[in-house]
Amino acid sequence: MIELPELVAGGLAAGTLSALVLGGGLLRSRRQKALLRAEVAELRTQLDGSEGAFTSEVEHLAARRIPAAAAQLAHPHLKVPGPVRPNTPGTPTGIAMEYVLTALREELTAQRVRIDAAAQAGLRGATREIQAALYRLQDALRGLQQRYDEPELAQTLFALDHENEQSLRRAQVAAVVCGAWVGLAREESHVVDAVTGGQARLAGYHRVKVHNHLEPGTALVSHAVEPVAIIVAELLDNALRHSAPDTDVVVNLEHVHHGVCVTVDDAGLGMTQDERARAQRLVAGSDPILLTDLGDPPRMGLAAIGQLTRQFDLGVDVSSPSPYGGVRAVLRVDTHLLGRIDPEERPPSVSAPRSTRERRERTARREPVLEPAVPTTPPAEPAVPVAPVVPAPASVVPAPEPVASAHEAEHERALGHQEPGDLGGLPRRRRRSRTPAAGAPEQQPAVRRPEEAAAALAALQYGTAAARTPKRASAPESQRTEDEGGATG
Repeated sequence: MIELPELVAGGLAAGTLSALVLGGGLLRSRRQKALLRAEVAELRTQLDGSEGAFTSEVEHLAARRIPAAAAQLAHPHLKVPGPVRPNTPGTPTGIAMEYVLTALREELTAQRVRIDAAAQAGLRGATREIQAALYRLQDALRGLQQRYDEPELAQTLFALDHENEQSLRRAQVAAVVCGAWVGLAREESHVVDAVTGGQARLAGYHRVKVHNHLEPGTALVSHAVEPVAIIVAELLDNALRHSAPDTDVVVNLEHVHHGVCVTVDDAGLGMTQDERARAQRLVAGSDPILLTDLGDPPRMGLAAIGQLTRQFDLGVDVSSPSPYGGVRAVLRVDTHLLGRIDPEERPPSVSAPRSTRERRERTARREPVLEPAVPTTPPAEPAVPVAPVVPAPASVVPAPEPVASAHEAEHERALGHQEPGDLGGLPRRRRRSRTPAAGAPEQQPAVRRPEEAAAALAALQYGTAAARTPKRASAPESQRTEDEGGATG
């Protein structure tokens, strides 16, 4: 039987052990509570920090990023700032904010297009009425020009017609930018006429120098005449506006492998790389053009070129500088827009510069018929019986010599003779006509050109002056030799 003291000692030991176990558990629970409190505090701090970061990102999005994204639609060179915290991109918050910017751009673009379409429709209707009124005014002015021939009044009417033409060009450009038709349907015309027609619509047209190197008869199909004239006018207008008033704008018309090129070179200030890139983007016509992209006031020239290049399959390049220090603009017209007009039946306008190829062809046609300037041996001619030369008495005035033809007068000039009217200039090559046989019927002269008539008149004057000379010995030796040879023949 267990004694009481042992039971008490065992109980005390068990109680002590239980107390120790309970105390250890209490200590562990307190430590866990402390750790939990610290973790909760840290999480609360992180939450407060995340909330502050999110708030700052939202504020930065609203204050900086959204306005920049909206402005970038009108000015693509602007950059949209990124998030405030560098670790935000790629996180759910960063992805959500980028989605907000994308949705904003799409909605703003749709609204801009809708508003711009409404503005273009209104402007298109207004310009159509203005164009109709200006065309009526143009017809009235031309009717007055044909009715009255007073010089001062005619000059005033021409000045008014030119001013009306410039107003019509501005209205036409505005209508083209808004998607309207060019407004005119022309017949097939020479390329050089379309270029000079665009030149005539400008205030400084006298500063434009056109060099035509095209084959005579190179023409544009009917539906391409007016677009080419509008594009040339706008390119020349830019060149004239951005160059000094005392400089010229040079235009060259040349054949290329795929058609015809019209090159416009000015001596202006040129463009920076960004300006040249924007101008090339506008004239290419690949992107839709909005009125809000053209500035205030809107500059519609390049935008109109872009519309026409897209509609009529033309090509314009402004990416190269001019050799004169300004800008070089090249309009390319492909072969399918070119035609052929007989220059003899329908020649270009009188004001259009003549083709350099045409002048070379005329020179080449004249060169084979030219005789040497000083022939070593006079050309042999068929003998014509003439009456012997009898010296006339001093009191009798000898009859004038026969009138020389243009060809024989050239031969005579080649032998060294000069007419009285040619002493101060270059000698003309002429030869004398044959003397008709006695009793032979006189042939009717053929219709002569103005040059031949002038040569015949000069030969007549020379023959009359020689006939009235008292002494035949005063004639040049070569003249006497030729006369004696003709008399003996």
